[in-house]
Amino acid sequence: MTATSGTDALTLPPLVRAEGTVALPGSKSITNRALLLAALADGTTTLSGVLDADDTRRMLDALATLGVDVAHGAHDATAVVKGTGGRFPVARARLFLGNAGTAYRPLTAALAIIGGDYTLDGVPRMHERPIGDLVEALRMLGADVAYLGVGGYPPLHVGADGGVAGGDVRIRGDVSSQFLSALLMALPLARNAAERATRVTLVTPLVSRPYVTITTNLMSRFGVAVDASDEATFVVGAGARYRSPGHLAVEGDASSASYFLAAGVLGGGPVRVTGVGRGSIQGDVAFADVLAAQGAAIEVADDAIVARRGTPLAGGTIDCTTIPDAAMTLAVMALFATRPTRLTGIASWRVKETDRIAAMSTELAKLGATVRAGDDWIEVEPRATLRAATIDTYDDHRMAMCFSLAAFGGAPVTLRDPGCVRKTFPGYFDALRSIVG
Repeated sequence: MTATSGTDALTLPPLVRAEGTVALPGSKSITNRALLLAALADGTTTLSGVLDADDTRRMLDALATLGVDVAHGAHDATAVVKGTGGRFPVARARLFLGNAGTAYRPLTAALAIIGGDYTLDGVPRMHERPIGDLVEALRMLGADVAYLGVGGYPPLHVGADGGVAGGDVRIRGDVSSQFLSALLMALPLARNAAERATRVTLVTPLVSRPYVTITTNLMSRFGVAVDASDEATFVVGAGARYRSPGHLAVEGDASSASYFLAAGVLGGGPVRVTGVGRGSIQGDVAFADVLAAQGAAIEVADDAIVARRGTPLAGGTIDCTTIPDAAMTLAVMALFATRPTRLTGIASWRVKETDRIAAMSTELAKLGATVRAGDDWIEVEPRATLRAATIDTYDDHRMAMCFSLAAFGGAPVTLRDPGCVRKTFPGYFDALRSIVG
């Protein structure tokens, strides 16, 4: 099942059984945040469990361009980062960040707050992913950020002014949680941050809050506490400065765990994923709780989760506000439920690697499903048997991975450009093969 990038296609035969253990690759969200914080900290940080995939390579390449000394051992998943104390050695650079939102948004904020002469670009899809709310918040702090194309979207140019700490910055939270995460990570770099606190206030409800919790957790590991005493306010206190923790272990990717846990349910199991568990800081670990509520047999340990088939999947309405990435897996599992499944709280799907609500609706229909969708929801009716289908993946890693599960529906499934999984999980199809035999 090894997949390569480009225009290749991969056909999965009908899958009947799934059983075994999968060691998860490192979390993309944690890896890219930790790499950036380590680069900005005082001291040297050794990161273990680092994800080696396209998105994290974008961050590593950008840090190298900015003059950061990073020794990356891809074979042993480590990175040794010599911190710069909050100022990158290279003050003028052009960065190409592909379609890596976890690299583009935080680097935009950090470079804008520090100041310099930087251009940040990406693939055409990145030019369609909004960033205006983050830019406006950075401008409130005095940063010089200009659009090089369509207003509100990349590419961007960052000027020399930099940002000043203090005051109350207002930002929307209903488009992407990455805007708030990026802003918070950048605030300790602002001028006068040693003497002045900065308050960030949400003016709309926050989507994907658990991803912001990942951010504040990691900032704390690097010595910066964020006061989040209420749901709409975040304060970075005076004197905030990043300091290396020495060593930080990156958890396995909880979003990637969802595909194998689902396989364990659809294919009988048991399927055990290692690298995430009871103590995970990732919100998508709650996917296991959703499976249990749907009727699956789930066991959660400190560093592992096991899934087996239980009672038939219940379907019904599932609020996915806190698990937006893993929710894509639920959309495919809905084909096997006992009644229609309605997923809500997924408005952020519209601005991801592709418009995932539209893409999911189109591709599920190819399998014979009846699908209805709105701005922030999708409803899928189950089917007794699925059609053989060729699925377009839209250069979106999660489309390829979650639609591989459709092969449990009794018909072959062909995935176009399966190599798009390189974005976060280059070895996905080998891992899937290891449990389906």
